[in-house]
Amino acid sequence: MNPSTSSSAARRRYLFTLVDGGGTVPPELGTVRRLTERGHDVTVLAEDTMADEVLATGARFIRWSTAPNRPTRLPDDDPYRDWECRSTMKLFDRLLDLQFAGPVARYAADVTAAINDQQPDLVVCTMFTPGAMLAAEAAGVPFDIVFPNIYMLPAPGLPPIGLGLQPARGAMGRARDRIVQKVADRSWDKGLDRLNAVRAQYGLEPLDRFWAQADRAHRHVVLTSRGFDFPGQVPANVRYVGAVLDDPAWSSGVDAWTPPAGDDPIVLVALSSTFQDQGDCVRRVIDAVGSLPVRAIVTTGPALDPAGFDAPPNVEVRRSAPHSVVLRHAAAVVTHGGHGTVIKSLAAGVPLVILPHGRDQADNAARVVARGAGVKVAKDAKAKVIAAAISEVLADDGYRKAACALGEIIRTDASSGAVTDELEDVPMACPSPS
Repeated sequence: MNPSTSSSAARRRYLFTLVDGGGTVPPELGTVRRLTERGHDVTVLAEDTMADEVLATGARFIRWSTAPNRPTRLPDDDPYRDWECRSTMKLFDRLLDLQFAGPVARYAADVTAAINDQQPDLVVCTMFTPGAMLAAEAAGVPFDIVFPNIYMLPAPGLPPIGLGLQPARGAMGRARDRIVQKVADRSWDKGLDRLNAVRAQYGLEPLDRFWAQADRAHRHVVLTSRGFDFPGQVPANVRYVGAVLDDPAWSSGVDAWTPPAGDDPIVLVALSSTFQDQGDCVRRVIDAVGSLPVRAIVTTGPALDPAGFDAPPNVEVRRSAPHSVVLRHAAAVVTHGGHGTVIKSLAAGVPLVILPHGRDQADNAARVVARGAGVKVAKDAKAKVIAAAISEVLADDGYRKAACALGEIIRTDASSGAVTDELEDVPMACPSPS
């Protein structure tokens, strides 16, 4: 193993352990590409759905052979089907069983084999693979965790994740956070016995809470701007390195796009690249923008067929377009609130109308609303409500000014090179328990 602790240009070997989270893929693989461009040797252990995108970065691709691995991004191959869950707790239990705790041993087996084969200096894990973290710890290889969004683990001052909460104010707010976090911790700890059973197989001591596994990381690398996330007392090993603003591979260079004729403001509509049963919401958004004096472009992404939507003359519906290009002309964005779309919109100084569907989307919306850079609307809102929200954002220049102020911070952080600097700061390998 490379014993260097500096962030010099010495060539290093990295093993990334990733899952296909839809919007998480472009920033994670953008990080991989930045490392390969600096001459490092990078292997990515990932799902078959990501193979071509991994290879396009210049990295080596290894498929999950024991751990969960979906063959396509079609809804029928989605293992979680979160759109079916009518309660937060049902969805949580499904994710715990199918991703975080249930397959810990399978992830650990694949990562152990990859470590033995590739001999990496650093393992870089998504937070969705605690089994990968465990395997790196057992092998004595340092590991970092990448967060391609806001910081997702508990920290004083940060509201609990998942509910779209604003920061606590006063004693009542702090009590709210303690109660919600205690419920969340108990839910996560339903997976603790399964995690500890695998740790015992690898000669590791038991943990007293599920996410103590993440405490073993060398770094928590957060791919967003500290100025976008809410302020909190995060651990000393947390590094906000700025967003990776790469477009997804499936939208880059596939379909050329030029602004439609006319002078009306351009509104970009982008509701998730993965299936979240968002078809009906897309139709109501199309009805909303169709009723306004705007030029709208609706990108359905791989999850939906654009031919399934009827659109009025001022609305163009297509599978893809490079958002980085469209955003140069857009006056507003209507989105589900995925971090990638939100952060790219803000980087372009474009305010947002957000209709959260789940996952981290309500939390991203809370940060946008708190900064005055957009508004939040219920995902089941009627077309006239959505139209009113779009009209408000277009008419009030305060939203644009707030988005521009955030955008300046985001662009500065994104261009800083901090993500590669932090990942190049590889510590000396630790001795394994065996």
